[in-house]
Amino acid sequence: MSTHSSSAPVATDQGPKRLKPHQLVIGIGIGMGVFILASGVLPLVTGWYNDNAVHREVFGNIPGPLKIAFYTVMPAMIVWGAFVFADRVKNWERGVSDRRRTTPKNVKRRLGDFRAGVYMQTLLRDSAAGLMHSLIYFGFLGLLGITTTLEVDHQLPESLKFLHGDVYRAYAFMGDLFGVVFMTGVIWAIVRRYVQRPYRIRIKSKPEHALILGVFFLLGLTGFGAEGFRIAEEGMPDYEKFSFVGYPIATLFDGLDQGTLELWHQIWWVAHWVSFLAFLAILPVTMLRHMFTSPLNMYLKDRERPKGAMRAMPNLTETSLETFGASVVEDFTWKQLLDTDACTMCGRCTSVCPAHATGKPLDPREIVLKTGEVMAASATHAKVSPPLGVVPEITISSNSLFERITAEEVWSCTSCKACDEICPVNIEILDKILDMRRYLSLMESNFPAELGNAYRAMENQGNPWGMNQGERADWAKGLDEVTILDPGEPITAEYLYWVGCAGSFDDKNKKVTQAMAKLLGRAGIDVAILGPSEMCTGDSARRSGNEYLFQMLAMPNIEMLDGMGVKKIITQCPHCFNTLRNEYPQLGGNYEVIHHTQLLEQLIDSGTLDVSQATLEERITYHDSCYLGRHNDVYLAPRKVVGSIKGIEIVEMQRNGTKGMCCGAGGARMWMEESIGTKVNDERAAEALSTGATRVATACPFCYIMLDDGVKAAGADDDQVKVADIAIHLLEAIEAGERKLGEPPLPDVATPTPVAGE
Repeated sequence: MSTHSSSAPVATDQGPKRLKPHQLVIGIGIGMGVFILASGVLPLVTGWYNDNAVHREVFGNIPGPLKIAFYTVMPAMIVWGAFVFADRVKNWERGVSDRRRTTPKNVKRRLGDFRAGVYMQTLLRDSAAGLMHSLIYFGFLGLLGITTTLEVDHQLPESLKFLHGDVYRAYAFMGDLFGVVFMTGVIWAIVRRYVQRPYRIRIKSKPEHALILGVFFLLGLTGFGAEGFRIAEEGMPDYEKFSFVGYPIATLFDGLDQGTLELWHQIWWVAHWVSFLAFLAILPVTMLRHMFTSPLNMYLKDRERPKGAMRAMPNLTETSLETFGASVVEDFTWKQLLDTDACTMCGRCTSVCPAHATGKPLDPREIVLKTGEVMAASATHAKVSPPLGVVPEITISSNSLFERITAEEVWSCTSCKACDEICPVNIEILDKILDMRRYLSLMESNFPAELGNAYRAMENQGNPWGMNQGERADWAKGLDEVTILDPGEPITAEYLYWVGCAGSFDDKNKKVTQAMAKLLGRAGIDVAILGPSEMCTGDSARRSGNEYLFQMLAMPNIEMLDGMGVKKIITQCPHCFNTLRNEYPQLGGNYEVIHHTQLLEQLIDSGTLDVSQATLEERITYHDSCYLGRHNDVYLAPRKVVGSIKGIEIVEMQRNGTKGMCCGAGGARMWMEESIGTKVNDERAAEALSTGATRVATACPFCYIMLDDGVKAAGADDDQVKVADIAIHLLEAIEAGERKLGEPPLPDVATPTPVAGE
């Protein structure tokens, strides 16, 4: 799918015209309607019937007028649904282009993403909710397959009909099994939403949820009721005992006269059919639409840019664009708009958002739903329902996203990507927030005042700390392991060590840089640094929406690195790592970038760095950096480095790995005040302290600062709990082991005999 907003160039008439997505939806709907209509007419023409003793007569005991109604109303409902759904698709077409084409290179990944979704693997990350949805989903698909199988057999000649004898017995058993599975899931969902009422579900429960669950419940109940009366009306044949639910129900009516049984069978059959028509009616206009949109969204997960990269923008000094970022529906891509209709409203994104958990205005699910509300309300081609019902007091008068989304929500985000990572249908929430930040920053200058200080420092001093660039290499004084390159000097070392602003100027992180330099020296790794020539990579500028400042910093960096012949870069900052590795290629800078924890892992595994004596008799917990973990999937390397130290006890925090909690500094929040609710770093520090660890290991300079501040705010000093980067912990362990090795052995001392009562 590739569409353009009204401001994009209009396509020429050259080449064959392709069907628009909404036209394809209408075509599929009409095709299905014609097929169902034909399936009703064909048996009347062919007269093919199954005369086997053990079988089920299609439409047995159903009068002709009801059959006619079935084969006319059903196609009409499906065609109507296709037109209504096509109106939603037209809304997606309002978005700008987004390259999501299926190619030989990505088709395997796309099918894998799709398979993970339709097999419920993504939903089962939450075992209880995942199992509940799986019961409904697979039960419904099974029942649909049972109905389809009956209809297929209905269309075949007598010689090819297969639904009789033992095959029918197995069919009857499987039909009831799928019915039980489906009803179990539906009842579980009702109890979960209206009895257990977990927070993330309770806060968004709407009348349409009750409608959907009610229709599902009636669909299953009337199905079993119609089956029971059918079996009783047929005289309780023995082969129907394989219908292990329907047959016991039929025994309840065994004493009724034939006329009564026939009437009640017809009543329950009509009720079952009407409940299915109700399902078709609500399918395109309620959140049930995610039965189609969610699998589509999962299939389209794969994209050309890396996971940690923001959407590329043209050179802002040369572009003819008049507006930047997203302020109206048409500024988003069609994929971002599809996201809003793929949302299942499950609230998992809400449950893991650090901003929401600490009382900030942001709720990731609301970003998706509010975008969808504006998109639906501003549709000019038809009346389109919002993703989820809204109260009448909410009115939307234009296509502006900021009619429903506030700047405070947008600026509360730490860009930790937890919402994207946990979403079971692969909705890209962070991209929407960052695109809106671009608009607020570049077009409105609507950003927190303290962020302006960081902007000016980056623009004038080349770093957000506002420090003198001439002091960038002061940390290296007295260290023989470090070579400082002059501007433009060709690099001869294997690696360029990109120290980063924090590692150069922050007192805590200078110690990390020094420790890493010593570890590299021990391993015999030849590295060089840029010193005063190194400027900020621009991560904070870009994540806060200031693309102009990002490009102003990035382009000279790339020009310098290319001019010096740099090929391999070591970073200790995950933000620098992500920017150099994933975003500089958008501007022509392509390098092999490795995080210091990855390099340490390699050096330890190869034996280049000797850790045989590294020892710490302490308990340690590791905090996952968002930009190392969720943005770049680096989880094991830091843990393996920590695990190489002898004597330590490693304990994980409650939230770790893909579910780890942010320190609160990402997305340029490092430079903004946090005045609403609990501080994110305080909450994370409390979680670290709850493990009983005496050391907290980090792999990011921002995480180091935030957690150290949080631990101290909780009253724990360095002599109680030491927060430090992995490089510091490792170097201290090596040096401690060497000291212990150099000490003379302790003299043998007889163990005193315990005294009673001590």
